[in-house]
Amino acid sequence: MSKGVITITDADFETEVLQAEQPVLVYFWASWCGPCKLMSPVINVAATDYGDRLKVVKLEVDPNPITVKQYQVEGVPALRLLQGGQLLASTEGVINKDKLLNLLDTHLNNN
Repeated sequence: MSKGVITITDADFETEVLQAEQPVLVYFWASWCGPCKLMSPVINVAATDYGDRLKVVKLEVDPNPITVKQYQVEGVPALRLLQGGQLLASTEGVINKDKLLNLLDTHLNNN
């Protein structure tokens, strides 16, 4: 039941992420961020391959300062994996597909 990557804002964060029944991978990005362009295909792979057990959302940092501050995003691209409002994993900077899938496997296989 893959839905792909869902674009959210500060206003959507509680409903889409904190109240989600499954784990949520939050991708923090910016339109001016070159490394974010490298991460986008990797995020899409995660949404496609893990869509049955993971929700993937992306949040642009500049128009959404509340969530950026709350999750202490210092640079983009950044990822936060949350479940039930709890932070399971956090990365900043570009990571390759293997590292992302390993991170997801580590946390999703414990559920």
